[in-house]
Amino acid sequence: MEKQTAFIWDESCFWHQTGNGALNIDSGGWVQEDVHAESPESKRRVKNLLDRSKFMKQLQQVEPRPATNDEVAMNHGREHMDRVKSLSDRGGGNAGEHAIVGPDSYEIALTSAGCAISSVDSVMQGQAKNAYALTRPPGHHAEKHEGMGFCLFNNVAIAAKHAKAQYGLKRIAIIDWDVHHGNGTESAFCDDPDVLFISVHQENIFPRNRGEITYTGEGEGEGFNVNIELPAGTGNEGYNQTFEELIVPVIDQFGPELIFISAGQDTSRFDPIGRMMMTAEGFYQLTEKVKALAEKHCSGRLVACHEGGYSTAYVPFCTIKILEALSGKQSGVNDPFDQGLHEGPLYQNQMDAIQRAKQVQSKYWALE
Repeated sequence: MEKQTAFIWDESCFWHQTGNGALNIDSGGWVQEDVHAESPESKRRVKNLLDRSKFMKQLQQVEPRPATNDEVAMNHGREHMDRVKSLSDRGGGNAGEHAIVGPDSYEIALTSAGCAISSVDSVMQGQAKNAYALTRPPGHHAEKHEGMGFCLFNNVAIAAKHAKAQYGLKRIAIIDWDVHHGNGTESAFCDDPDVLFISVHQENIFPRNRGEITYTGEGEGEGFNVNIELPAGTGNEGYNQTFEELIVPVIDQFGPELIFISAGQDTSRFDPIGRMMMTAEGFYQLTEKVKALAEKHCSGRLVACHEGGYSTAYVPFCTIKILEALSGKQSGVNDPFDQGLHEGPLYQNQMDAIQRAKQVQSKYWALE
């Protein structure tokens, strides 16, 4: 297979309108109008950097199809879907907490979910070994009956349910490294032992009262939900340690047939609404670990879907490093923001957070 990594994107995803708030809130009062955090630029500039560097030629471009209403309904209630459609047709509104709908957002959200579905199809049908979907709007906060956190439909949850229905997969692993907890994906599979959901996120951040390490799923799904809360300031070393001590051994014991990454690049050191310290090289390292797990357990089948990431300047460099790891090829693009900074130490509060998560999960998994 000459190009082992599929890259799925659609221009319409950049046309989803989130208005002119400031960071993650609406403008007004004392808040002067600014560019909303979830603007198209962080994603559009990923595509631009791939084109400018010619690295796009190393990837297998796959044209997505929009998700059907029935496919979205595998994960979302029709009332929520109708609400998003109505708001979209009327020119905009809000479909939940920080869930902005603009003109044509319904059709664009179908395309975003379709990018995730098309990624699954590309790896399951042998077009590529792994895939990266530049999805927008993102999805991991979207619940069954409402949008949330810039997300309208849950792209990864829909794609995972498509993988189960279309290909009969029995063991799917989802690793969510977005700085925020993947509450919508957790809700979608909290009682499903066929889907292992792992969310590693900054503690005490959006959404409120979700993502506690003590929550491990419900009913038959108990033990198949792994929440890892890391303190603000955790950088490459802390994330690598978390993967090595907890995420890798859990995935090894689960033995997935397909792995998803909810790839939020808002854990980067320059993100305006996150407080972690990951570098572009850190994203490369984590992707290498997940890719090795996919090679070991599921013939390399791995699908990454873009979630958050709000530093328009830095997200493209983080994302291209993920694509380098997936493809096994080098882009020739260096991190211009590195400036010789060395990896910081693993602090005690970070080690304590990893140990607390391991203590909770040791009830279900063999962890040293």
